[in-house]
Amino acid sequence: MIFLADFSPIKPDFGLLFWSSLIFLIFWFMMSRYAFGPIRDALKKRESDIQDALDEAKRAKEEMTALQSKNEELLAQAREERSNILKEAKEAKDSIVREAKEKAKEEAQKIVDNAQRDIEAQKNAALLEVKNQAANMALEVAEKIIRKQLTGDGEQEKFANSLVDEIKLN
Repeated sequence: MIFLADFSPIKPDFGLLFWSSLIFLIFWFMMSRYAFGPIRDALKKRESDIQDALDEAKRAKEEMTALQSKNEELLAQAREERSNILKEAKEAKDSIVREAKEKAKEEAQKIVDNAQRDIEAQKNAALLEVKNQAANMALEVAEKIIRKQLTGDGEQEKFANSLVDEIKLN
């Protein structure tokens, strides 16, 4: 105890300084060998792991940007294709409607032409029948005139007028 009472940290003696330095150097050697090396290695490993994680994150961000850009391109292509499909569908619809109208006009024109031909044929048939009837009437009048031998112009005129009146009634 007396030794401790005489101890003063402010003015150490040589023995204390020597043993303290020796213990410190042994401690420093042991720490550098068994603690500082593994700590340094652990810190380097941690630094490389963090750098790898940062690089991976940067790479993932670049890939995400590329995917987003590709996605934008695909959306633009899809919109363009949709626009083209709608345009083609409209053109097809217009073409079908136009063809149907043209076909309907052609059919209507055929019907009108057929009706005009039928009317013309019926008109010609009616005219032919009227001509035939007129010829028959003329023959009947001529036959009756010849049968009756008339002796004078007045009687012939009177007889022809009565025949015409008779034909008008038929």
